[in-house]
Amino acid sequence: MIQVRDVAHMSEDSLEASKAETEANLSDGSTGVAEEERRDFLVGVSAVAAGMLAMLVPIGAAGVALLDPLRRKQVSSEMVLVARTSAIPEDGSPRKFTVTVDRTDAWAAYDDSPAGAVYLRRSGDEVRALNVVCPHAGCFVGVAKDNSRFSCPCHLSSFDLDGAVDDPASPSPRDMDTLDVEVRNGDEVWVRFQNFLPGRAEKTPV
Repeated sequence: MIQVRDVAHMSEDSLEASKAETEANLSDGSTGVAEEERRDFLVGVSAVAAGMLAMLVPIGAAGVALLDPLRRKQVSSEMVLVARTSAIPEDGSPRKFTVTVDRTDAWAAYDDSPAGAVYLRRSGDEVRALNVVCPHAGCFVGVAKDNSRFSCPCHLSSFDLDGAVDDPASPSPRDMDTLDVEVRNGDEVWVRFQNFLPGRAEKTPV
């Protein structure tokens, strides 16, 4: 009887061990399947994301190409008629004139579009032109009440009537920007208008 109980006890132990081994095998199999399914899912998501990115790149490039002409406006570098000599004081006092130029982009042309302003000074038959923009920070330079000098209201840069810095404390890194001038047909004042980057010692066209 004792031997029978031992055999029965051993049989129960064997059954428990076999059951545990079977469950472990099933668990390992389920884990392997789950891992494989997870890898397949991640691969699929990556493929979809890559496809969407590939589609967005040409769309973005097309958008930039479409909108670029709106941002890229060109100002003619040719001489433009600004005033007549009769409108400039003969005593050398500066007078401000608005400059209008022809602008073009990829789609259209714009005639007489405001581009800025200049100070014109006359000395006999000679006319000089200065851009009104202060080379320090881009503010508009004004004229003193007695017409003796130029002064910027933003940071107090100071210039003489020729546009040269006349105060060592002036924050402007350079003189006012001079522009090419031609007098045509006796009294037409033509100016090659340009804007320049502020905050630099050298004149760098915008």
